Amino acid sequence: MDSMPREITASNDANPLLELSLDRLRLRSSMKWRTYPEDVLPLWVAEMDVLLAEPVAQAILDAVALGDTGYPTGTAYAEALATFARERWDWDGLAVERTAIVPDVMLGIVEMLKLVSGPGDPVVVNCPVYPPFYQFMRSMGRPILEAPLGKEGRIDFAALEHAFGSASTGGRRGVYLLCSPHNPTGTVHTAAELGDVATLARAYNVRVVVDEIHAPILARDAAFVPYLSVPGAQAGLSLMSASKAWNLAGLKAALAIAGPEAAGDLARLPEEVSHGPSHMGVIAHTAALRDGGGWLDALLGGLDANRRLLAELLAEHMPGVRYEPAQATYLAWLDCRGLGLGDDPAAVFLERGRVAVNPGLDFGTGGAGFVRVNLATSPDLITEAVRRMASVLA
Repeated sequence: MDSMPREITASNDANPLLELSLDRLRLRSSMKWRTYPEDVLPLWVAEMDVLLAEPVAQAILDAVALGDTGYPTGTAYAEALATFARERWDWDGLAVERTAIVPDVMLGIVEMLKLVSGPGDPVVVNCPVYPPFYQFMRSMGRPILEAPLGKEGRIDFAALEHAFGSASTGGRRGVYLLCSPHNPTGTVHTAAELGDVATLARAYNVRVVVDEIHAPILARDAAFVPYLSVPGAQAGLSLMSASKAWNLAGLKAALAIAGPEAAGDLARLPEEVSHGPSHMGVIAHTAALRDGGGWLDALLGGLDANRRLLAELLAEHMPGVRYEPAQATYLAWLDCRGLGLGDDPAAVFLERGRVAVNPGLDFGTGGAGFVRVNLATSPDLITEAVRRMASVLA
């Protein structure tokens, strides 16, 4: 096996997805590269095959040189996100005083749900959706009410209103856990759609908690709209983080953001929650948002190219797969129902093709026959993955 690579940062303005070879990636010890045997090509969990953005790596190195590895404090992270939101999304409404640092987005969601609901209160989700929504809600004793997405992967408002009606009956405190942009489809909700969500939530007295972790990862010409920026969303609670866009999942930190009418709820967040985030994580996320824009732009260009590449490869080698390139995220949601591989094609791709992708079944109702593919890797690995997946059809 090769010695450990010396590179820790990507080249300036280069596509970060072209920096690492498969041999170097297999030196990693994280979940993506250690869950399966070495003959399996992993295109599943949300880790990117990139080196760190130089400003992020430098901020970490500077902190280590100072021994600055204590407890997090201050508002630098929130200030950096507010500037990023203003520059990237034209949103001036992120009020630093209505934010709190939480360990990560999912644990932040848990804490927000504790603030606005109790055990037994239902949580509405738009399935198919990020599997931890189901896992964490079960652990919290919150029953899930599914409001399936429509045929085009957009919010079905008739289904949503029906779920809200069920969630608010009998004095229950229903919550809508909105994924925006949506995982796994990569759909970017429009301002009009989000405004309708806010109107419907007020009508049924349902609180909205929104996971906006993928917000910085947009395809060309896509426009992200923060939920708290739309009229009527003042009682909403949002969770944001730099972890997905800059590959910082191992450096724990996220921000909870309250709308004006939810400020009192956020003020009740227990003080001990702030002990969970990593100070090094806060440093890294702040540097990413403040100084990592050039690196992010290079990444977004590489992801656009990978989406086009995947579409071309599937059309050539697996025409039975239906694929619509996503507006956001670095994920591809593939409809494999036409391949005759049953409800769990991911199991076939793994066993016979030695490619690990996420089973659609894990994403709830509507996921049978689908797989989720992680496109945050090199074009060579995407090409090899499609070759292997196509081989199971021979």
